[in-house]
Amino acid sequence: MSKKERANFGSKLGVILASAGSAIGLGNIWRFPYETGNHGGAAFILIYLACILLLGLPIMISEFLIGRHSRSNTARAYQVLAPGTQWKWVGRIGVGTGFLILSYYSVVAGWTFEYVFEAVTNKFAGKTSDEFIQSFQAFSSNPWKPVLWLVAFLLSTHFIIVKGVEKGIERSSKIMMPTLFILIIILVGCSITLPGADKGIEFLLKPDFSKVDSSVFLGAMGQAFFSMSLGMGCLCTYASYFSKETNLTKTAFSVGLIDTLVAILAGFIIFPAAFAVGINPDAGPSLIFITLPNVFQQAFSGVPVLAYLFSVLFYILLAVAALTSTISMHEVVTAYLHEEFKFTRSRAAQIVTGSCIILGIFCSLSLGPTQDYTLFGMGTFDLFDFVTTKIMLPLGGMLIAIFTGWYLDKKIVWEEVTNDGTLKMPLYKAFIFLLRFIAPIAITLVFIDELGLLGT
Repeated sequence: MSKKERANFGSKLGVILASAGSAIGLGNIWRFPYETGNHGGAAFILIYLACILLLGLPIMISEFLIGRHSRSNTARAYQVLAPGTQWKWVGRIGVGTGFLILSYYSVVAGWTFEYVFEAVTNKFAGKTSDEFIQSFQAFSSNPWKPVLWLVAFLLSTHFIIVKGVEKGIERSSKIMMPTLFILIIILVGCSITLPGADKGIEFLLKPDFSKVDSSVFLGAMGQAFFSMSLGMGCLCTYASYFSKETNLTKTAFSVGLIDTLVAILAGFIIFPAAFAVGINPDAGPSLIFITLPNVFQQAFSGVPVLAYLFSVLFYILLAVAALTSTISMHEVVTAYLHEEFKFTRSRAAQIVTGSCIILGIFCSLSLGPTQDYTLFGMGTFDLFDFVTTKIMLPLGGMLIAIFTGWYLDKKIVWEEVTNDGTLKMPLYKAFIFLLRFIAPIAITLVFIDELGLLGT
């Protein structure tokens, strides 16, 4: 496909909603409240916002300009901008990262379908805390039920991808993103009006700086990095579909704002409800599927119909957020196979979906029937999670910052961020400084902390 024939997003709104959808996922609705709960509430949020500005946005803009200038999939982008060099591996790492994350992320995404089903059929009603734990353990270790939902989720993603950039990705984003926001607003309204919800609101809005230490800064940097889908090729691939008129800086700020807003609003759903029943939501991975169903039943125990509606809407919200992310990860690999190996788009999507189903089955079974089979002490699911989130993502993000800040011709950088000089970029020098020095150092700290080498 030539550059002139390459697909484009059809509107500015489509660009922003699709890019925001790529960034928004389970991490916003689960990981952000969890990290906030572990790191002092509002104090963590303030530090997180600073990390978005100083770390997340410069790298996002870098991915955007690399993708748009090259007009290529993320693997070829670096070959276009740095021909004959080893920088090509940065793009290939991005494709590999997106593929592996899609494989195991879809397992958890599939769980959201199961919980939508359970919520709709009112299976949460009357359960005790122990029964919620037993129910989740029985489901996640089941040899076939999670696999069926995994396949259903990947097929849902596949259906959107095969329709293409404008008719598939953009059109679905214009439906799902407004739906996501409507669901969030409804859930926030229900949660903050609960008796005792004021303690949760105070926790979110009143900083406790006495709890701030190095681990809070590292946690905030890590959350900012992973929440915005940096380093996995999604944003670079989407940017290759941007028009030359797209304002990259403004788009990055819009995406960052929407991503952060969703994360904070998720906190306003979870914290008031949890505090209303005396539970602090720092339960880690079990928060979504064990703690919260119990919280919803207790919080609305006096009005069963509200408990039912809240549970249904929350898990639909979770499924929509997961789907917007799987679409972007699927597109990274689909675009790569379509353009590099000359498969039709449909055939490329079939290969990605089929391969991810196979790997996803191994990941799912490693949480149950095959959990005793490990490599480096980890099952397939945990191994994929460790390799991608603790090694490949930080490494990819750091290399993107170094590539843009140190290697890439500054004329190209300037032309892209200013749209050939038609836009003002008063903070251009600060942008380059952040890419050259602050981002690589910060990501290196996150990297070694995630590997457990700092001892914090």
